[in-house]
Amino acid sequence: MKAQNTMTAYIAREIFTGYEMLTGHAVLVRGSSIEGIVSLAEIPADCQTLDLDAYMLAPAFIDLQIYGGNGKLFSEELSVESLQSTHEYCLRGGCTQFMITLATNSMEKLLRGIEVAGEYLAAGGRGLLGVHLEGPYINPLKKGAHIERFIKRPALPELKKLMETGSGVFRMMTLAPERCDKACIDFLLQEGIIVSAGHSNATYEEAIDGFYQGIPAATHLFNAMSPLQGREPGMIGAIYDHTEVMSSVICDGIHVDFASVRISKKAMGDRLFFITDAVTEVPEGEYAHVFKGDRYTLPNGVLSGSALTMLQSVKNGVEKVGIPLPEALRMAALYPARLAGLHKKSGSIEPGAKADLILLDEQLNCVKMIIDGE
Repeated sequence: MKAQNTMTAYIAREIFTGYEMLTGHAVLVRGSSIEGIVSLAEIPADCQTLDLDAYMLAPAFIDLQIYGGNGKLFSEELSVESLQSTHEYCLRGGCTQFMITLATNSMEKLLRGIEVAGEYLAAGGRGLLGVHLEGPYINPLKKGAHIERFIKRPALPELKKLMETGSGVFRMMTLAPERCDKACIDFLLQEGIIVSAGHSNATYEEAIDGFYQGIPAATHLFNAMSPLQGREPGMIGAIYDHTEVMSSVICDGIHVDFASVRISKKAMGDRLFFITDAVTEVPEGEYAHVFKGDRYTLPNGVLSGSALTMLQSVKNGVEKVGIPLPEALRMAALYPARLAGLHKKSGSIEPGAKADLILLDEQLNCVKMIIDGE
């Protein structure tokens, strides 16, 4: 472990800051933070230098929706070990920070999941931003792979219980705005929860009203939401039409066709970002997932979570969708950081930011991860 007062200059052929691509520069890191970016000629004489023999240094990725990894699905194994396993899976795909996600379930299980996440953080667990509850306040008409018997409408006492249990841990919630009273949505927003519209059959009017009420995002564009049609623009039309609302997308060519990602990128620009929505194979339980070569399904064949990593999302964005590499990297780091309110500390390489970096080769393979400056 480096001494906290030691400064290291990381040198790569190209440095992507999150905003621009630089050559002939170095990233200065002290402890776990970035001190700055300087030209090679400006590296301080007393600074350690590390020449990274690879193509590009970029901000590490952030996944705001992942269910598990490496054989451990968090909802089936509510344990610190399950979160550690998910963190390790994230790291393999260039992601250092993640929002563990729980699908629609009993309130007892959701509360226990939040408690375990708190235990993980209290024990020094790394990478976890908090808990993302995808449900239970969704529309049964757009339930997807969610368990219908647990779907409900929200009530303020229940939301207050979630906040009391999950203070600082419960961070994000996907809900169907047409199924939720405005008072409930206002409460979540006032408590600092990132509210995301999803698993929704909202009309255009219902969706746009939710966005203008303050809902800042939507969950996995196209999947489990009312479609864009000529006479009814639906949730997708409202997302496209709003000037600020963001949306995640699962860029695997299975959940969403790559052409649909390309069209959406043209419509949304910097409001579209990547998630994995990744699960892992679980043979039994409430949410059993079966691996089908390139995807996961429920035992009945319904498409469930993805087999993506964040790095594969970036590769697909570049190679299959045609998104320029700098923008694909932003969709995996800067934009999710922006939604999560972390953009001054994560998702970019700038003074004061967390020194979480990924080193890529010319084929966009992960060569090395730098986490907290190490």
